[in-house]
Amino acid sequence: MEVLELESSGLLSSNSSSSLIQPIMQGFASLFLLGSFAFQTIFSLPGASWARRERALLKRSVDSFIATEEPIAIEQLLCNIGSGGCHASGASPGIVIASPSKSSPDYFYTWTRDAALVFKAIVDRFANSYDATLQTQIQNYIASQAKLQTVSNPSGSLSDGTGLGEAKYYVDLSPFTGGWGRPQRDGPALRAIAMISYSKWLVANGYNSTASSVVWPIIRNDLAYVAHYWNNTGFDLWEEVSGSSFFTVAAQHRALVEGSALAKTLGTGCAACDAISPQVLCFLQTFWSPSSGYTLANINVNNGRSAKDANVILGSIHTFDPELGCDAATFQPCSDRALASHKAVVDSFRSIYTINSGIPTGSPISVGRYPEDTYYNGNPWYLNTLAAAEQLYDALYVWQTQGSITVTSTSLPFFQDLVSSAAAGTFETGSDTYTTLYNAVYVYADGFMNIVSKYAQTNGSMAEQFDRNSGSPLSARDLTWSYAAFLTAAARRAGIVPAGWAGADSTATSVPGVCRATSQVGIYSTATATSFPASQTPIGTGAPTSTFTRPTVTATAPTATCTPSASVSVTFNELKTTTWGQTVKIAGNIDALGNWDTSKAVALSASSYTSSNPLWTVTISLPAGRAIQYKYIVVNTDGSVVWEADPNHSYSIPSGCSSAATKSDTWQG
Repeated sequence: MEVLELESSGLLSSNSSSSLIQPIMQGFASLFLLGSFAFQTIFSLPGASWARRERALLKRSVDSFIATEEPIAIEQLLCNIGSGGCHASGASPGIVIASPSKSSPDYFYTWTRDAALVFKAIVDRFANSYDATLQTQIQNYIASQAKLQTVSNPSGSLSDGTGLGEAKYYVDLSPFTGGWGRPQRDGPALRAIAMISYSKWLVANGYNSTASSVVWPIIRNDLAYVAHYWNNTGFDLWEEVSGSSFFTVAAQHRALVEGSALAKTLGTGCAACDAISPQVLCFLQTFWSPSSGYTLANINVNNGRSAKDANVILGSIHTFDPELGCDAATFQPCSDRALASHKAVVDSFRSIYTINSGIPTGSPISVGRYPEDTYYNGNPWYLNTLAAAEQLYDALYVWQTQGSITVTSTSLPFFQDLVSSAAAGTFETGSDTYTTLYNAVYVYADGFMNIVSKYAQTNGSMAEQFDRNSGSPLSARDLTWSYAAFLTAAARRAGIVPAGWAGADSTATSVPGVCRATSQVGIYSTATATSFPASQTPIGTGAPTSTFTRPTVTATAPTATCTPSASVSVTFNELKTTTWGQTVKIAGNIDALGNWDTSKAVALSASSYTSSNPLWTVTISLPAGRAIQYKYIVVNTDGSVVWEADPNHSYSIPSGCSSAATKSDTWQG
């Protein structure tokens, strides 16, 4: 189906754990505080110092969650990459499995889209801080995709490019021939973007020949596919709707613009990229609905949906360019269109999930795919809740670096949900209004992270979904995309942003006056050079290629002074079913926890233990601000010791005015 008329004018997975989970970090602040009431402090209303304290506690809670979860997320993500990943037995080198889950649902396949998004996150992490292990994974991924491009499948073959639109494959690179939503046109664009990012690192460090001979031939095939088939419908990222998807078209535009720039850098060209990218941008504008006030996730469909879909949030964050500011044509995260769409999508889940019940507008909630979703009865997804946070962190970064926030009539409802007195205008850094708005968005973003903290499992595991009623993990366990989404959201919160993609190309944001449904037939060829030279290390110090500025909640009023606590009384709560005579103890990497010596481990009390709530608890004085690792053990009546399973628990002991904290865990069996 053609999605544009010629010369048309105008703008255009089941988790293995079935038990209820305990949070990794219990949120220290009520979600109700994350709405307008939390900003009493800004307007000097009654309760200001209490609200200010709650805001600081929320930030500390999210800080602790990220410190605990980040090493788990990168470890588990790498476990899902072949051939050496701990969950990826049988997968070819560089192949990303979507999940280790092999039944109810079976996600033990590799998806072109998921793999590209995962490796884009890996490349960004690598570019920020050189890691030889990650580099090997990236090289294996590139080599695997060169092979995958040649695999004939139900969508077609490489000869005319049609095979590049195939969505998923077996992990040994053989084609999946069962029924599926075909084709899916986002995969080639996203794969090109991931490989372009690594190619830019190669060029920056003097390895142009590797980028030209090894990586570019693969990218060139994918760009040819985009320019060839962009104007045809396909299935969306959720593999359910055949039509035109905002997420897909946004990725296609970025790939063509960034691919053209890379081609010029490598001394070649991409004429199709230059010819087609403006038309893709022109078409992208048709997804914005002025009458609805939000971006439509899918068009050229008739499925009865509202078109409110996390698709548009994901499209915005995956085409984020820190140097484009709040450009509306490319739906940058801080643009009025993107913020209005953020509100529309998030609010669509406010009344339909039990776990969101009673949470007022302007407060963070759990976010699913789209409100009409019926897959596993329709639930929140970890990656979409994280994406809601990431878009706001992106916006904060831009506002901070450009030194102002602009509120338009389009974005005003978004801001008024957070600050009821918000009005249209441009507000410079240092003004009371800027500070009020900035702080409100920061706390709102942290609230989404806090929700993920609440519903992640105690061992840091993230499935695909969590139950709309209970918050228990659902569908595929250890979803690779969930871990990648956490890592990118945490990086943006820290002010670590990817290199831009639009560059000096002014046409990247220039919408043609007339949209043309043009395409160019691609030329496709097998990429044969898939070996990388050894020792491709950074030049000099390997300084990051991006500017990093951490968003920080700006002080809006003097805070009460206190004497920071040198130690904190931490109450450890552990749920572990035991038999008469057994004792639960805690051992860790500091003196107070016995330095892993089980004979010096600290015993927990079973005074509150019941059959329905097998709670063991102990309060231990620990040094404030210290990052610790620990595990629980069971000591049997004969003195033998049973350790709980890996990984170690990680915890950052709070520092500041608080002298008490609580850490709740469940035995890792």
